Parts: sequence; structure tokens; C-alpha cells
Amino acid sequence: MQLNIAFLYADLMNIYGDRGNIITLQQRCQWRGIAVTVDSPTVGDPLDTEKYDLYFFGGGQDQQQVAVSADLQRGGKGERLAVALRDGAACLSVCGGYQLLGHYYQPHQGAQLPGIGYFNATSRAEADRYIGNVVVESELFGTLVGFENHSARTYLQDETIKPLGRVVVGKGNNGRDRLEGAVYQNSIGCYLHGSVLPKNPALADWLIERALHRRYGAVQLEPLADSVERLAHDAAIIRAKQTK
Repeated sequence: MQLNIAFLYADLMNIYGDRGNIITLQQRCQWRGIAVTVDSPTVGDPLDTEKYDLYFFGGGQDQQQVAVSADLQRGGKGERLAVALRDGAACLSVCGGYQLLGHYYQPHQGAQLPGIGYFNATSRAEADRYIGNVVVESELFGTLVGFENHSARTYLQDETIKPLGRVVVGKGNNGRDRLEGAVYQNSIGCYLHGSVLPKNPALADWLIERALHRRYGAVQLEPLADSVERLAHDAAIIRAKQTK
């Protein structure tokens, strides 16, 4: 099997260690004998949605999001991405990428930035930032850990889109409803930097399985030992609760 990954706007949307998510996906596939290709389509590049089964869309500053939002609106690029996700491609989006998969992101200053409308969610920046360690209890994945740094408040608009989990430590989507992230079809949006996948291997494997399913049918990945990953995960929980 081969997994084709698109790291969307890697030159613009890649802060707070987000590239580590790509490294984790590559390594966990290679340990299992699954070949991996990673491309980095950016502003002005065509997006071959027939090729890619897994997308990663990281975080960026407002200035970068202006350019990315405009590119997604140009020539139907964002709509093609939304169609691919609706057709079963998998996706992990973090922070700015998460916001632009929704209907819009409203910066604290400046014009509203349209997203692609895949997630039924909206995001609006406020003056203060949420910064710190996060612990989330998720029905799908158990306890997840990460690090948030965002001024946006994201709101899920109805029950068709489920939260990734409930915040135990940290602020999450908006600091009000105690929810973090979003899950819709085979796509996950969240505010978990860190990067998130090295310390949450179950989340990484879920994405790999969903992506491979699109091209090869049902896939059950061979379990990995994950002893180091569990140590990092448990240490992150202890650290987060100490700084709560």
C-alpha cells in the first residue's frame, strides 16, 4: 500500500511544531511497510484531489491566513478540497487550518476571511490569547494532550459536527463550552499544537486507517509498541495538570 499526503501550504501554515505531524505519519507508515509520499502544494499550485488520501493543514499567523484564504477561493480550489473530504479523504487541521475549513475566520482587525465551509463552524478572534497545555477527554481516542496558542474562538454550529472531546485542562475551541476541536466524516480539526500526533498515536493511526480505506478498502493497522509515545503522553498530562 501507498499513502499520498498533501501538506497544505507548508511554507505558510507551519508553526508551533506542526511539521512533526507529517514526520509522525511517515514514520508510523514506514514501520508497517507502507510507502509514503508527501507533497506541499501552496499558493498558486494546482491541487490534485485524485492523488491525495490524507491532508494536513497547519496553523499560521493572520497575514498568512489572508493569502491562503484568497488562494482557496480562487478557481474553485477550496471547493475541490471540500468535495475530496466529503468523498472520504482524511484530514488533520490545526488552528488556522481548522478555522479555514469552516465557514469563515474573522480576525481581530481586518476583513473576514472566507473558509471552504466543510466544517459547519465559524471562528472569530478576540483580544486575548489562550496559551498553555491542554488535556482533552475524547470518546474516540481517550485522553489527548497538546498545546494551544490562539486568539480565535471557534463555535460548532449544529449537531452534524461533533467535538473532538471535552477540555479537562486548557480552553479549547472558545473557552466557554469546554469543547475542543471537531470531528466530521474522516476529518479532524483542533487547536492542539505540540505537535499533536507524536504524543497521541491513536489519533495518528485513525487518520492513516481512514486515508488508506479510501483507496484500498477496510484496513486494520498492525499495532506498534508505542512505549516512548505513551511516556511522552503521560508526562504531558502530568505537566499540564501541574500548571493548571
